[in-house]
Amino acid sequence: MPRPSSTITHLSPDELYGNQDVLPRVARLLRPYRAQIALVLVAVVASAALQSLVPFLTRAVFDDALFPIDGGGARLHLLAWLVAGMCAIPIATALIGIGQNWLTSTVGNSAMADLRGDLFEHLQKMELAFFTATKTGAIQSRLANDVAGVRTVLTDTATTIVQNSVTVTAAFVSMVVLSWQLTVLTLILMPLFITLQLRVGRRRQRLARRTQESLSEMTAITEEALSVSGILLAKVFNRSESEVARYREANRRQTRLQVEQAMTGRTFFAVVQTFFAITPALIYLVAGWMLTGSLPVGDGTLTAGTLVAFTTLQGRLQMPLLQLMRVSLDVQTSLALFRRIFEYLDLEPAITERPGAVALDPDRLRGRVELRGVRFRYPDPRTLSGTFHGDRFGESGVRIEDEPTDDERSAEPGWALDDVSLVVEPGQLAAIVGPSGSGKTTATYLVPRFYDVTEGAVLIDGHDVRELTLSSLADAVGMVTQEPYLFHGTIRDNIAYARPGASPAEIVQAARDANIHDRIMSFPEGYETITGERGYRLSGGEKQRLAIARVLLKDPRILILDEATSALDTETERLVQEALERATRSRTTIAIAHRLSTIRSADVIFGLEDGRLVERGTHRELMALGGLYKRLYDEQFSREPHGRRHCDSRRADVPL
Repeated sequence: MPRPSSTITHLSPDELYGNQDVLPRVARLLRPYRAQIALVLVAVVASAALQSLVPFLTRAVFDDALFPIDGGGARLHLLAWLVAGMCAIPIATALIGIGQNWLTSTVGNSAMADLRGDLFEHLQKMELAFFTATKTGAIQSRLANDVAGVRTVLTDTATTIVQNSVTVTAAFVSMVVLSWQLTVLTLILMPLFITLQLRVGRRRQRLARRTQESLSEMTAITEEALSVSGILLAKVFNRSESEVARYREANRRQTRLQVEQAMTGRTFFAVVQTFFAITPALIYLVAGWMLTGSLPVGDGTLTAGTLVAFTTLQGRLQMPLLQLMRVSLDVQTSLALFRRIFEYLDLEPAITERPGAVALDPDRLRGRVELRGVRFRYPDPRTLSGTFHGDRFGESGVRIEDEPTDDERSAEPGWALDDVSLVVEPGQLAAIVGPSGSGKTTATYLVPRFYDVTEGAVLIDGHDVRELTLSSLADAVGMVTQEPYLFHGTIRDNIAYARPGASPAEIVQAARDANIHDRIMSFPEGYETITGERGYRLSGGEKQRLAIARVLLKDPRILILDEATSALDTETERLVQEALERATRSRTTIAIAHRLSTIRSADVIFGLEDGRLVERGTHRELMALGGLYKRLYDEQFSREPHGRRHCDSRRADVPL
């Protein structure tokens, strides 16, 4: 089966995932519950066997107890036993049904939970590029809507199929035993019905896929528009009405698809139900012809008990047949949803841990960082693991293609980094400067393997980061970003996220070192204060210092600071800068800053422009060189008030 890769071409969903591929995978979901499924099958067979006895008891009531065919009077003793049996069977089947329903519900919901957990775990392994190219709402829709859409298949459908199949088989055999002639009449149109049902099922699959994609779009709109950022943006630009209009249009499309899906096959089922409804009347007519010998197949021996038993069986046959047809359509609909789920599960993360990967020893880690001949290009969102314009992956499919040659790659434009080589020695504070879009953040993202280099290598203590275990690399590298992310929870939980087992004293110490403890204690609820979604209840400086506290609690050997003091007022910047000064002690630190006053004391400064390393040196050396750094420095300080010119305390002796 073709598997999603970083280079794709379009395929239809059926070419990518046929039923022959999906059904075995669905069966594997149920494999851990084989024992419970076996009990369900035993219960189904037992229930069907008991129910198949009822028509024969009915025939015995008429032909042996009430109106004996030998001409004797009614036999009340036999009638009592037969009635007792007819009453006992429904009681027994009801009790079996309760246990069967409990087992099927347990198995189905457990399998669905496994599927949802596997999908969430797999998404956690996906590279950063996947999430930058895919709408969050689309991902949430796969986890919530698609998995919920297959609930019925996993909880009820399999049992319904088995139960009705056994019931239909038992009823069919019993009907043949009673009268094969009447059985032929009952089932004469079944081949036509099955053919029509398959055509309806294929249409339902296509509609189900379109419906789920529309639902994904609605979920994405909701996630974007109703988030704190989305609401704020709409209010600032007075776009609330257009957001409502966008949602209403998506909602109308979803409604049309739901109605179309609900109505697909209704005419077919109306015809089938009509045929089944008039069949008993036809049975009576044919029975009359058989009794009078008008049909060549009739021998005049059909009894009233046999006719009553046959029509009873006919009713028992028709309902399971209708249910099987409906369930078959549900299964085909659910297969479309399973394909969407498996499409995500089959995405192969671009960032993986290689066999035999080496774990960094935290006690021996020095923190030397080197970029050696690095070239990097961001992947095109259209050629990632799927086509993620909204949630369009399922519609297109993917196929592995040959990777471009080195010559082809070199001829392509758009390098974010081009032949960059630099070294940051253990314990150094290294700064990366350059105009916007020069590749500063890109260079730092390669160190913790948020992305892998296209060419060259990134090394930590001489180890290529691609040869390291992901967990040890994550432990070694910490980052404070320009826009720190805080989840909706308490301040304590947000800090402790870096090290869940940290003691209260360690959390407080990290907050003190980040210059945020006193501010936290000024809140009525202290460390139990709720931050709000994305920390919107806190100021920018407070969020930044909480992020610093979090990374201090983690205590990484290598620290990356990405624009950590931008857009802050002077006093807040001073507090953050003091916190950063503590954070950088005895650590290898790579700092990105547009505000050059914060990095003048760096041990080494690297200048990037258009993805290339154009200069390196100390503040004094680069100012004397008169290149990129001096130009940026002069431009910035010609615009900033004198009050902004201050030095970091690490090397306060550095002159302007």
